[in-house]
Amino acid sequence: MSVAFTLNGAPVAPDIEDDAPLLAALRGPLGLSGPRFGCGAEQCGACVVLLDGAPVFACNLPVSAAAGKRVETVEGLGTPDAPHPLQRAFLDLQAGQCGYCLSGILMASAALLRRVPRPTEAQVREALEPHLCRCGAHNRILRAVLRAAEDMAPA
Repeated sequence: MSVAFTLNGAPVAPDIEDDAPLLAALRGPLGLSGPRFGCGAEQCGACVVLLDGAPVFACNLPVSAAAGKRVETVEGLGTPDAPHPLQRAFLDLQAGQCGYCLSGILMASAALLRRVPRPTEAQVREALEPHLCRCGAHNRILRAVLRAAEDMAPA
């Protein structure tokens, strides 16, 4: 009853039912706190992680869907000593208030910037459309993603 996959670069096989939500495995036996439970209906984006580089809602995705794949969470994005450019831009521009939604937003933004290194504001808006931020930090979030894209762009 364990599904093996790679989590933030390390192999894992959490002891959890195969049909349990991936989010339950991440927050339960794997002990992560970044991906959050928001609505449980794939409507808010707080649970978004990357599965083989693509954003997915972890609240309803069975952990068995991760078998043999790469799962990335905000914990694997950067470190306090070496934050990812997205994390640095969000901090510099104070793009979050309560922060509850930010791990999902950061992961969706990371996926976007890997696919489209220099996105337009419209592309950022489209990528983040499924994410709810009840604090109203949307404009700062957009600016932070665009700033990170600038910082990450090759010279």
